[in-house]
Amino acid sequence: MHLSIRTTVLPIRTAAILAIAALVAACGGASVPAPSATTAPGASAAVVADPALAELRIDYATYSPPSLVLKKLGSLEQALPGTTVKWVYSAGSSNALNFLQGNSIDFGSTAGSAALLSRANGNPIKVVYIYEQPEWTALVVAKDSTAKDIRDLKGKKVAAQKGTDPYFFLLRTLNQAGLSQADIQYVNLPHADGRTALERGQVDAWSGLDPHMAASELQAGSKLIYRNKDFNTYGFLNSREDFLRKYPETTKKVIEVYERAKKWIVDNPDQAAQILADEAQINLEVAKRELNDRMNFKTPGIPGDAHVSVLRAVVPIINAEQLANPGANVDKAVTDLVDGSFAKAVIR
Repeated sequence: MHLSIRTTVLPIRTAAILAIAALVAACGGASVPAPSATTAPGASAAVVADPALAELRIDYATYSPPSLVLKKLGSLEQALPGTTVKWVYSAGSSNALNFLQGNSIDFGSTAGSAALLSRANGNPIKVVYIYEQPEWTALVVAKDSTAKDIRDLKGKKVAAQKGTDPYFFLLRTLNQAGLSQADIQYVNLPHADGRTALERGQVDAWSGLDPHMAASELQAGSKLIYRNKDFNTYGFLNSREDFLRKYPETTKKVIEVYERAKKWIVDNPDQAAQILADEAQINLEVAKRELNDRMNFKTPGIPGDAHVSVLRAVVPIINAEQLANPGANVDKAVTDLVDGSFAKAVIR
């Protein structure tokens, strides 16, 4: 998958202008309550301003609609005057995590399971905000396939991008059926390539990711033969520990603007779908399928016990498939990863 920094902003459709203007007013500039003036509940110490930050590097991704809304509307730029916001495109969780580990971005959007494995393998990240509760992955077969469930795929070629939520979805689905990765011919493909391989008959099934999955359903007649919302982990906004230590107030501002964008999507679903359609270069029907049927933007944004529980359910799979580096403590990585302190300071 080609990794690139995409900076072109597509024109906003006329029908969305008024609603978008409302979000700009709500998310940016002087109308956004500055988190730097806020302390955690019960705290009495004065807040110390962050050092000057010349550039904030943050990813945007089609699996993270709030990031697309913020990029389109310039809300972060307005909330961080004096700081240049550099938007970096992530094609999947693995890309975002590699960017974080390589210090190419300061904030990255990923699935929870992918973030956990990366943390266990030494990536010094923490999740500071939950941007959605998705059902963004399922087990997909071509329209003419006779497969009805995972057992029908024993010995068959099944694609998924390693280290991402669709990959863990596949492993958990196999495990639930009493199977393992060794019982299939696993093919490691980026999300978009997995869709192409399925539709061309190069693989028998694909553990997909929206919007590619929704597009394959609606445009190629592909079928979802297994869905399980509980096997989808949450959308995590992660940052490196060194950035969080140095720029805690900037982190709170980022979280606050993300929270407003998430609420805006709930209030303006049609405009949000158009932004997704434009950025992902998909038709509006596909964008609406992803936003309306597969994503919950009303989920609380503060990382906490619910997310720890979801991650703990992934630990046995990581251990059984020996995905973590030798000596890695995956259980400890769960608690090290989840940090709700920044979000608690700004989300009421």
